[in-house]
Amino acid sequence: FFYGFYAEEKLVGNLASMSISERIKAIQKMPETMKKKREIRNKVLREITKKSRHDSTRLPCCTQSLRGAAVSFRRFGNSLSEYFHLLQLWQKTLKIIGAEFGTSVLSYFIFLKWLLTFNIFSFLINFSFITIPQFVAAEPNNLSFTGLELFTGAGYFQKTVLYYGFYSNATISTIENGPSYNMQLAYIFTVGIYFVICFLILLLSMAKSFCRNFINPQTYSGNASKLLCTWDFNITNDKAVKLKQKNLSTQIKEDLAEVNREVLNFSVTERVVRVIIHLVSWVASLGTAIAACAAVYFLSINNLKLFVKGYKNDLESQAAMLVLPIVASLLNAFIPFFYSWLGRLEKFQTPGHQIYVTIIRNIILKMSIVGILCYYWVSIVAASESQCWETLVGQDIYRLVLVDFIFCLLGSFFGEFLRRIIGTTVFVSLGLPEFDIGRNVLDLIYAQTLTWIGILFSPLLPGIQMISFSIVFYVKKVSLMMNCQPPRKVWRTAQMTTSFMFLLFFPSFLGVLSVIGVTVWRLKPSEDCGPFRGLPSMYAAVSEWIKILENYTASKWVVWIYHNLITSELFFFILSVLVLIITYLYWQIIEGRKTMTKLLRKQIINEGKDKMFLLEKLRALQRAKENPPAP
Repeated sequence: FFYGFYAEEKLVGNLASMSISERIKAIQKMPETMKKKREIRNKVLREITKKSRHDSTRLPCCTQSLRGAAVSFRRFGNSLSEYFHLLQLWQKTLKIIGAEFGTSVLSYFIFLKWLLTFNIFSFLINFSFITIPQFVAAEPNNLSFTGLELFTGAGYFQKTVLYYGFYSNATISTIENGPSYNMQLAYIFTVGIYFVICFLILLLSMAKSFCRNFINPQTYSGNASKLLCTWDFNITNDKAVKLKQKNLSTQIKEDLAEVNREVLNFSVTERVVRVIIHLVSWVASLGTAIAACAAVYFLSINNLKLFVKGYKNDLESQAAMLVLPIVASLLNAFIPFFYSWLGRLEKFQTPGHQIYVTIIRNIILKMSIVGILCYYWVSIVAASESQCWETLVGQDIYRLVLVDFIFCLLGSFFGEFLRRIIGTTVFVSLGLPEFDIGRNVLDLIYAQTLTWIGILFSPLLPGIQMISFSIVFYVKKVSLMMNCQPPRKVWRTAQMTTSFMFLLFFPSFLGVLSVIGVTVWRLKPSEDCGPFRGLPSMYAAVSEWIKILENYTASKWVVWIYHNLITSELFFFILSVLVLIITYLYWQIIEGRKTMTKLLRKQIINEGKDKMFLLEKLRALQRAKENPPAP
């Protein structure tokens, strides 16, 4: 005991005398558990603090204060990083899914988790800068709550902070002659800055994922290194050991399946038949999408007429509001099953090809429906006789999000649970169903697209989507574990998360920016509701604010930026040229890294061949010495 205590004290003293980088490397190389490493690190920090206090009598007061602040800040950073590591959502669940079902299914849950954090960020921004100030100037709601509002979004919710029409256009001030809060500027700047942040986050996430999975994937998923060098010897728990073994086994199977993939050779007749099947499938899928868009358009026109005319029976009007979202959700729920059947009929060589084709067909369907709805809102609802067309659009999007969430839960029940019962009791040859990655991912992108469009008309919509995504994660996880089987064909999908992010960026996010831009710059706000009432456009609030700032000398720099940068076509032209140049240089770097990777790989292969040749020569000489030829 005393020897161990002395050895640990000596170790702590040696580590305390090292530099920061040397100390970090020495602690990382220790064959100890993470808990033990943290204990040693904390002891070293305490030892350094004791030495600094002992030497403090020789140091000036400012140096002591700076050193103490640096040590405290470092400790705070270490504690904060540990807490953030503990607060990461569903880490254990994701490891179990990856071990049981592979990276293809895991990519869906990682994407869902990423969208959930995105909506948490959106909700915090809108609630902090738009909703909380409105509570100060809010008027009492005299409408009664019946419960139907949870499904329709109308009634009592119409006079709450959930919708655009409730927000004031006044300047809020709690103290006379004190600081004020301009709701018009807060509303438009919060939404605008949020979309700029989303744009940057999406670009950075795509670039990071692209570098990890396309430029140099061997760094992250090398076959030999995965087999020989990836085991974590700090794992001591039996469950964690088994989970790690299963996860590595699944990843190695995926890599081997990609390496050993067979290239099938078809005859001319077989190729012609396959091309005809592909063409017929694409014609059928595009025709179905066009028919679905036509149905949504004519139904939305009829729905607006009924809404403007009004109803004598309130229950009838409440039910009529749900017709459009139910039909849109039915189309989005059942047509993807038809697309999945077409994919199985085409018999692609790899599961990846089938999933990507299914995703493309689904994105065409869902984005076309969203495009028709946006045209209906921007061109028809905005020009209607409604007193507050922005709130009407917000209610439509609320109902679409809610009904889509309900259909997502029903899809897990009917599409997976009942399919498992049928496949295990009635038609045993069918077996357990596989998790449909393409359909489920496009459901997420569709829901997030609706949320982005609805932020301008319903600022708290990200909070509703945050709750729905949390429920969907647990429902999908339980359904996956109970009803689904792992993919029959093992395959690696390192690039799939990058594809998901790209689809979220284009056409989803860029399409949303187009709709928001038309709404802010071109459409006239309602006269009787919302923070922009009485203005020719929402953007006019910024123009009027700039005119006021022109009277203040201290704000001349803001006026200069507005006139010379924000409203300048030349600035955006130069910015576009710079972006193109940076993109070109980035692609050149990518190609250079790819070339270097290929050269290094060839060099390693050649060196390996030379070593194998020399080894065979040595073995032949050794065999010749042991068994000399007979005289």
